Amino acid sequence: MDMPSFNDLERSLNYAFNNDRLLERALTRKAYANERAQQGQHIKDQEVLRTLGDAVLKAILVDKLIHAGYETRERVTTRKMELESEEGLAEIGRSIGIGDHLRLGIGERKLRAQTKSYVLAETLEAIIGAVYLDGGFNAATGVVTHLFGELMPQDE
Repeated sequence: MDMPSFNDLERSLNYAFNNDRLLERALTRKAYANERAQQGQHIKDQEVLRTLGDAVLKAILVDKLIHAGYETRERVTTRKMELESEEGLAEIGRSIGIGDHLRLGIGERKLRAQTKSYVLAETLEAIIGAVYLDGGFNAATGVVTHLFGELMPQDE
């Protein structure tokens, strides 16, 4: 099966994958993978990458906040929660065109899942997880810093 081109998405991420299959997996919803399994194809979905990406994102945000001078647990936690809100992540996902690359199940396509905030937020987390697996913590930090732009706290 030919690999789709993710060049525009990689440009938006400011990261080129060594293993495009990780990015493809990050963009694959469970419903799509299940439908393919019924046809005898084994395709991995994004779920485990979402879990990893969520943890990596939290670590990066906490690290950045501490380096930016947030000195109490309450301040770090409050700002981290603002930065990683579903709508905030979804807006970043929209801005880089994640919805155009999603591999959705038939029902999800009918429901226009590519426009739903929770789908975009989950997929962005999966992409962060994929970057981490592909290039490590520094690569993931670079992508998160790039994507969050001015929202990202700067070191003091």
